[in-house]
Amino acid sequence: MRPRVAGTAALVLVAGGLAIYGGQQVVRVRQMQREIAAMEQDLRTLRTRTETLTQTVERLRNDPAFIEKLAREDLGWVREGETVLKFPRQPK
Repeated sequence: MRPRVAGTAALVLVAGGLAIYGGQQVVRVRQMQREIAAMEQDLRTLRTRTETLTQTVERLRNDPAFIEKLAREDLGWVREGETVLKFPRQPK
């Protein structure tokens, strides 16, 4: 009868150890899955941003109207013969 009790005790110890170890691994796997999902979202965002920047570069290379628009908006450039009206800002 003793060998049977010892075998059962050993089996219980092994099963308990596997349960604890397995539980920790399940938690780790879930954490890694969350990290993967976050990285995939970051990747989608970066791909979208890359596409936008690629389109902007293409327009800068091939679209004179776009370049003119940027020069007018960002640099305040005007065409020869145009009159610029500047109004004072209203105090808040």
